[in-house]
Amino acid sequence: MERVCLDCGEIVKGRSDKKFCDDQCRSNYNNRLKSEDSSYMRQVNQVLKKNRDILQKLNPGGKTKINRDRLLKQGFDLTYHTHIYQTQKGGTYYFCYEYGYILLNDHEVLLVKREDNSLG
Repeated sequence: MERVCLDCGEIVKGRSDKKFCDDQCRSNYNNRLKSEDSSYMRQVNQVLKKNRDILQKLNPGGKTKINRDRLLKQGFDLTYHTHIYQTQKGGTYYFCYEYGYILLNDHEVLLVKREDNSLG
């Protein structure tokens, strides 16, 4: 049974467990895999940064109520956040780094800024 290089498709000669015809093909293949992973991470990080920037712009004082539509019209994506904080009363704050929000009802959102930025 002939084995073909995972990168270029050429026939692989040598050891039975060899997957690439040479070091260049091995590097190309692994770099392509890493690039695909990095591309997804870059896209997610761009959304998180945009969300943070929107929260920062709409909340210069550290705490404010706004209309949910205003947040969404800025391009905010509710599906992306860095972490969640559950209150004792069952409320859920969603954070993009130090800026967060809680959905108060269908129309209002409370924006907050966490002052303690320690990671501990």
